[in-house]
Amino acid sequence: MSAFHPTRLAVALVASLAFGLLPTTNAQAQDDVFAFMPDGGRTLMQGLIDGGLTPEIQAEIAGQTLSAEGWATYLEGKRADSPAVSELDEYQTQTLASYLSYNMPLLEGSELPWDGRDMALARCQSCHIITVVVTQERTREAWLGTMHKPSHIEVPLTEPEREALADYLVLNAGIPIDDIPPALRAGGASY
Repeated sequence: MSAFHPTRLAVALVASLAFGLLPTTNAQAQDDVFAFMPDGGRTLMQGLIDGGLTPEIQAEIAGQTLSAEGWATYLEGKRADSPAVSELDEYQTQTLASYLSYNMPLLEGSELPWDGRDMALARCQSCHIITVVVTQERTREAWLGTMHKPSHIEVPLTEPEREALADYLVLNAGIPIDDIPPALRAGGASY
């Protein structure tokens, strides 16, 4: 594996995003039937980069290991230095901070890993409609408890991915049913 180099990593992140190597954001996919779901950390980070996050701040982010609380403090401290960061609301800041705590630092040449939204759409929907997941407001322990039940343990997620997904859901689930497109309200668990 390559040694970590923050400046080259920041350039690689920008290049990956510029050449479409990563999925589009909610804002870019205006016809996205799942636009009601809040962006996850990968998408928020991409939005910061697209919004003019300086290469210096990108390198700082790519090279640090912090807790979610540490990342939230870091991001709050960057609001004055970065218009892109200043546009994040409280939930977006917490979602990005949680994501960064699981995924930074990155090795040189690495792409931004999946975020909680990506995992919910790819993994939860493999068995049931997404409404079953995103309308529930639960604790982290309750989400992890479900993810460790026999009906969910075979879902292809690592333990850190399960924890990251649980943290995303704690911050972003509990979406009112009226905010979900009618086509996604029907159905339910299919397992």
